Amino acid sequence: MTSSQLGKNTSAVEVTNVSAHGLWLFVGEREYFLSYEKFPWFKEARIGEILDVELLHGFHLHWPKLDVDLEIASLENPDQYPLTYSGK
Repeated sequence: MTSSQLGKNTSAVEVTNVSAHGLWLFVGEREYFLSYEKFPWFKEARIGEILDVELLHGFHLHWPKLDVDLEIASLENPDQYPLTYSGK
């Protein structure tokens, strides 16, 4: 017996895991870890708020309920984006 081929992934972005240390995003063919240390906006967020993420224009991640926006490039090359959240 053979299994049928799985369908194409219809979600451009998906939160695959949320832990005490951060969250994992699957975007296209890559997975990214966003630690709460570097991305503190997610630490106190509700699961529903974290899961509600959109990929806009193929490179822009947007969490409408949290008013958080990130570019994929900042996850791939964090050294080229030296500004970090200070909490002040």
